Amino acid sequence: MAPVVESYAELAARIRRQPARLGRTRLVAVDGPSGAGKTVFADRLADALDAVTPVLHTDDLLDGWADQFTFWPRLEEWILAPLRAGRAARYRRYDWTRGRFGQDWTVLPPAPVVIVEGVSSARAVIATELTLAAFVTAPAELCRDRTLARDGEALTPQLTVWRRGERAHFAADRTVERADLVVDGAAGPALDGATFVRLR
Repeated sequence: MAPVVESYAELAARIRRQPARLGRTRLVAVDGPSGAGKTVFADRLADALDAVTPVLHTDDLLDGWADQFTFWPRLEEWILAPLRAGRAARYRRYDWTRGRFGQDWTVLPPAPVVIVEGVSSARAVIATELTLAAFVTAPAELCRDRTLARDGEALTPQLTVWRRGERAHFAADRTVERADLVVDGAAGPALDGATFVRLR
């Protein structure tokens, strides 16, 4: 399929028309490798949905670099289970500088749409409760350059291990094949902010 330029407003309207599958919440997962452009895509989609659509970044739930994929029970307990039951969720953000979770709890009310952004957010275990699974992709070199520019050259060893883990996870989980939407993250920043390039 040839790439198609689509508006975030069109995608937001499609999401609103879909049934909620996590209690009364339409859960949207924005997955893809580090540096692909997931955060930009998720934030722009949230803006197109409405002012109250929260974006949860899975990086806030990780207990350090070694918790790349094992954070899921925390996501289930703090976020998914309460939303499934129609209750407000809450979570503590991980402080990457101090290497520990903060003491304060951030409340996430049960909204009509909640976006979860981060590596493995669209994993198979949650597929039946997702209203939309988006996978943002970009060339490996561009992803690497973006992560180094964002996180600094000093984190090269951790990022190298992280990217190796991503590749293994996506292959085993078949994330791209299962995704409802595959987005060109390389094209995103060059667009006007109202549109994105859909690869599939």
